[in-house]
Amino acid sequence: MPAPAKPRVLVVDDETPIRSIVRAAVESSGGVALEAATAAHALELARTERPALVILDLGLPDLDGADVCRTIRQWSSVPILVLSARHGDAEKVALLDAGADDYLTKPFSTVELQARMRAHLRRAGMGPVPGGDAPIERDGLRIDLASRTVTRDGAPVRLTPTEWGLLHALVSRGGRTLTHQQLFDAVWGRSHGDAQQYLRVFVAHLRRKLERDPLRPALIVTEPGVGYRFDLGGPRGPGE
Repeated sequence: MPAPAKPRVLVVDDETPIRSIVRAAVESSGGVALEAATAAHALELARTERPALVILDLGLPDLDGADVCRTIRQWSSVPILVLSARHGDAEKVALLDAGADDYLTKPFSTVELQARMRAHLRRAGMGPVPGGDAPIERDGLRIDLASRTVTRDGAPVRLTPTEWGLLHALVSRGGRTLTHQQLFDAVWGRSHGDAQQYLRVFVAHLRRKLERDPLRPALIVTEPGVGYRFDLGGPRGPGE
């Protein structure tokens, strides 16, 4: 049997000596280090390489680490371990609220860093974000939340911002039914108005662009009187 693939760990720090220390810790633990000195490069690598773990410094030259966390969390469940010289409880809380999984202050012990890496890599076996950690591919349709792209049989599918927001909400919770109000709040950001009417219109638009047969939808399925879900399994019966 072939040897299991080494986990890829994205190391984000603008200080070369720190990146070298973390890279050595990753490699001595049997992983492969991907390095980035800026937030922009880190986000690019996170989208293209889909690492198993992100080790993130807060003090980046182009974007705060909390914003990097929030951006990654829009489409991925990858564990994020923050390294920072900031020791205040408020900073730690803010990072955890932004989507970080763990926090290690500088200076740090390499042994402790490796122990936390192992713990997070073990937990990385939990379910990924559909369409984010790996694109969804089904019946010629490919949805990639990270790159914000949709293709049908290799051809780009053009979506309006509202259509994309609705698709993102459905896909990222693939298999779960979302109520009309939950979808309305997620896409339009308000809790008043005729949620069912808004959704009926935009779901119809999405079905025309994504479904093989919009009259017998297999992807965006209606749960009568409740809401909608994105079906990752086999075809279902007629929708609304």
